[in-house]
Amino acid sequence: MSSSALARPALDVRRARVAVAALFLTNGALFANLVPRYPEIKAGLDLGNATYGLAVAAFPAGAITAGLAAAALVRRFGSARVAVAGTVLTAAGLLLAGLAPALPLLVVALFAAGAMDAFTDVAQNAHGLRVQRRYGRSIINGFHALWSVGAVVGGGMAAAAIALDLPLGVHLAITGALFSVVALVALRSCLPGLDGDVTDGAAAEAEASASPGAPAGTGLSGAAAALARTSRARTAAVLAALVLVAVAGTLVEDAGSTWAAVYLSGSLGAPATIAAAGFVALVGAQFVGRLVGDRLVDRFGQRAVARTGGALVLLGTGLALAFPSVPGTIAGFAAAGFGVATLVPAAMQQADELPGLRAGTGLTLVSWLMRLGFLLSPPVVGLVADATSLRTGLLVLPLAGVVVVLLAGVLAPRRPAGRTDTADRHDDPDHRTTPAPEEATA
Repeated sequence: MSSSALARPALDVRRARVAVAALFLTNGALFANLVPRYPEIKAGLDLGNATYGLAVAAFPAGAITAGLAAAALVRRFGSARVAVAGTVLTAAGLLLAGLAPALPLLVVALFAAGAMDAFTDVAQNAHGLRVQRRYGRSIINGFHALWSVGAVVGGGMAAAAIALDLPLGVHLAITGALFSVVALVALRSCLPGLDGDVTDGAAAEAEASASPGAPAGTGLSGAAAALARTSRARTAAVLAALVLVAVAGTLVEDAGSTWAAVYLSGSLGAPATIAAAGFVALVGAQFVGRLVGDRLVDRFGQRAVARTGGALVLLGTGLALAFPSVPGTIAGFAAAGFGVATLVPAAMQQADELPGLRAGTGLTLVSWLMRLGFLLSPPVVGLVADATSLRTGLLVLPLAGVVVVLLAGVLAPRRPAGRTDTADRHDDPDHRTTPAPEEATA
């Protein structure tokens, strides 16, 4: 296939890309519409700080409790249907949370919304990876960038609703209906069929014609065939490494949202307006990193991009903690945000393409364990900070960079120059690729 053909996939594939982009944006916007109105819910139910905190924790608790069922749902109904159904049900759960007249109903609604959000997260990533395999080049980072755009849009919608004094129930009903319609319309353009619904003969032919050492998402599968012949223990080890890469990325994200402002204002004495710049710098740089991430991955491969990102996290946050200053710390968080931009999409992609696992299993496990990392990292940093100092607690940031540098070998290397053999597998959207065992330790 020519490079021009690779750059211009079939019309149905291009429409599917737009559909997945809409699902990611919608997913980011839905929850962001509720968060700015949490104080109103807290005041309306007369909740104390501790009770409020436990109630809000119902959302991630629901995601963790139900998350492991996502793979089975994706295999049974298809990633597109699960993503759209999850979006609609998440919107309904958030609306019920906004309308809850008592604490128990708030907890139940947030728990259910979190569970549906977990299904949506896995399914939309699974479908995005199907579309990416049809493209023959990386596009997954762009989807995650659009999720960030959706979060900003949702937060802006909530701010506007508050400014207009729009009742909470009316606001969430409007946004829920709007984004549910967007998701249902997007479903019409998603790829048909079930995930992994490929004949054995087609898969075998694809594996036989592929070359080893090719990156995931390009349709090159010699490395996948090599890894498929290894033991279950080897597959489990690669999956564990991918989980650690993803958790390292989410740990850095969480540190920015949870501790950046606290560290800048408390430990470094920055005024509140300046202290907020730490988090803004991290998420802003992460967004930029995801915008350019697909081009970097296509040019250098997931492995090199991840290792460079891990080095950025290590150097940026390490120097900021070694020589503490307000400007240096803000710059360190920016470097960390850019460094982790592609880590979660890369880990999800590689896990989804591990041989020996049923469709959606690897992706579900990474997503589920990644959420555990989100849940556990704040108290771990807090405990270390209480025992020593927050500066010491934030050493988890350069440590996360070290983990990424050491484990990036499980990600795909650069595609060999001039390799454009995705034509034979254009109709094999669920063809799976991953580095060979010897490559994974490189």
